[in-house]
Formats: sequence, C-alpha cells, structure tokens
Amino acid sequence: MASPESPAGVAKVAMDSESPPCSLKDWASANIEVNDLLGSQVEVDSHKEEWEKWKEQLEKAEKAKTELLLSKLSCDSKKETAQDMLIKLRETEEEQRKETFMIRKDFEKNLKVVEQQNIELKREIQKLKDNLAAMNSNLAEMNSERSQVIQIKKEVSKKKMKFTKMENTDNNDTVLNTHCLCCVAAKIPFRLKQGEALLTFEDEDVAQKLIEKGTHTVNLDNGKTDVKAKPITLETGVKFELHVNISGKKINVSEVPDLPVPDEWMRDKLELNFYKSKGGGGEVENVEYDRTSRTAVITFLRPGVVDNILRHTKHPFQLDGGRRSVSVSVSPVIEKHLEKFQAYFGISTRTILLTGIQEVVEDEESTQDIIEIHFQKPSNGGGEIENITYVSNQTKQACFEEDVGKVA
Repeated sequence: MASPESPAGVAKVAMDSESPPCSLKDWASANIEVNDLLGSQVEVDSHKEEWEKWKEQLEKAEKAKTELLLSKLSCDSKKETAQDMLIKLRETEEEQRKETFMIRKDFEKNLKVVEQQNIELKREIQKLKDNLAAMNSNLAEMNSERSQVIQIKKEVSKKKMKFTKMENTDNNDTVLNTHCLCCVAAKIPFRLKQGEALLTFEDEDVAQKLIEKGTHTVNLDNGKTDVKAKPITLETGVKFELHVNISGKKINVSEVPDLPVPDEWMRDKLELNFYKSKGGGGEVENVEYDRTSRTAVITFLRPGVVDNILRHTKHPFQLDGGRRSVSVSVSPVIEKHLEKFQAYFGISTRTILLTGIQEVVEDEESTQDIIEIHFQKPSNGGGEIENITYVSNQTKQACFEEDVGKVA
C-alpha cells in the first residue's frame, strides 16, 4: 500500500512484517507500480493545477462578462438617451427651419414694403426738389422785383431833418458816431382801367359791406348804371429799415500817390501827414493802407479831428520832406446796412374797386363827384370817403402804401 506524498516527493512502500520477503523480481515489479502511481499523481496534480488556472480564468471571464453586460446596459441606456436627444434635436431643427422660413418670408415681405416706401420717398423728394426749384425761381423773381423797388429810392424827394436831442449812452464811441435810421415802405402800384374807380373809406366796415352787397345802382346824368364793388388784391410790397452810421473817428483817404517805398513807410507818411495840427489833424490811432486801390482808412484817437479835416474834400500830402505836395481826397467812413426787411401782400381792407361805370357826356371830374356823393350817403350803405380816383377813357396807375399795420 502506498503512503502519502513525502515532503521530498518520494513514494515509499511499507512492508508487512508478517508477509514473506519478496524476491528481486517482485521487488522490481513493485518499484514499477510505485513509479506508475507516482507518475499518475504528478499528472493529476498537473491537471488539477491546470484546472485551477482554467477555473481562475473562467471566473475572470465571468467577471468580465458581467462587467460587459453592465457596460452594455449602461451603453443601451446612453443610446436611448442619445436617441431621445437626437429626436429632440431633429424636432428643434425642424422648428428652427420653419421659424427661419417664416422670418425669411416676413423679411422679404418687409423688404418689398421698404422698397415701395423708398420709391414713394424718391417721388416725394423729386416733388420737393421741383417745388424748391419753383420757389427759388419765384424768389429770384421777387428779388428782381425788390431790386426794381429799391431803385425807387432815387426818386424820393429830399427832406430836411432836425435833431432835437441826443440820447444818453454808456459807450463814448457811440457818441462820436452819427447814426441815422430810415424806415422805408415801398408803395404798391395798381393799374386802374377805363370805366373803373377806386374808393378808400375811413371806416373799414363800410368798405366790406359794400363788397358783400356786390352790385350797386348809381344815378348818373344819362340814367341809372349798375356798378360792381370788388376787393383789391395787391401785389407784393416791401419795407425795411436803413441804418447809416457815420464814424466820428475814421476818414477815408483816396488818390494816395503810389511811391516806390514799402507799405510800412507809406503808413508812417500818412500818419505824419494827418498828425499835423496845422492841417486840422491830430493824434492817429491806426492806419490801414491798400496800395492796389491807392486808398487808406485813418483812425484818430481824439474826437473832433474828423470834423476839422472833412471841412474840405481835399487835403495836402507832403512829399520830399515838404518840398512839394499833392492833394488827396478825404471823405467820411459811412457804414450802411438793412434790417427788418419784410415782404408783405394781401387785400386792401378800406379800398374798393368799382367796375362797369359807363362813360357819360359830362367830364371826368363831374362823374367822380356823383360817385363820391352816392357812396358817402349812409342810406346807400356808404360812409366818409378818404380818397377817390376815377378813370373814364384811359388808364391810370394808383399806389398803395402801409396803413398802421394794414395795407389800405
């Protein structure tokens, strides 16, 4: 019988003391069986060891399988989540696509509206440009008429003016200057034709009532005549203020000789020439010299010097150290400008136009008297007449002017 494996791994055979001793041949056979047993045990151990290894690998495989299953479950869950997200993204994309389509459609619609508005605005701009061109043309015509009206000032008769007092002022320079203010209101012409008359009443209401009635019957020497009372639409008139300022410290000098000296020397010569009190001069504050126009403007320091020099239009100008002299012209420095320039037009409120007056045998003055008497009577709706002008067989020009803020 074989004993368990020794620590050295060598099998031993226990001999029975009662059994007879075996022969050498039996001993050899026994050794062979022992060796076979020993070899089988080793093989069993080897298989057992291999089985343990496979068992360990199987456990690892099972563990790995479990982990893979868990991982698969996790991946499936993530896949479902991803699919849900993908569905939502597709739905969102579809909504965005629809929204983009609607926005684009609205944009195209708004763009068409804006383009239409631009077309209308261009038309309006062109219309405004045309209106502006027409206004500029009318303004040019008005300016032309104004220039013609301003030329009337040459025909205005001269008037004497009396200065009654001098206003107090804090500025001494203003006292030295002479300031003139003229208010100019141009008369508005009106052409009176044959068989027409102009009547200006003192009361505005009388004129308006006669116009409202329209037709009036006047008893002339050759019979009754129906005349019509009409309002008068006046052309454009202008009024403005002309301000004239005559300097009390400056004079203009012209015809200054052209000497071959620098401008600075020429200014010094002018200052020395007008500084001399012998010629009515005085201390000079400033000299402005222009060689091209041969003119100069001289400003004096003290008042009164200008009045002394301007007593004569010519003033001696010394040359070559006083050995010879020439004459220069002197004149006051006058500054002119317009203010409060206004254009006005309207309908006369106190004057009416009578038309349809038939020509009579009597002279023009007699017919005018009959018309005046008729329209002065309150029973005929008339009143006090301030002025009357009648034309029988020719044309005549009447003029209107401003009447206390109104055109009459």
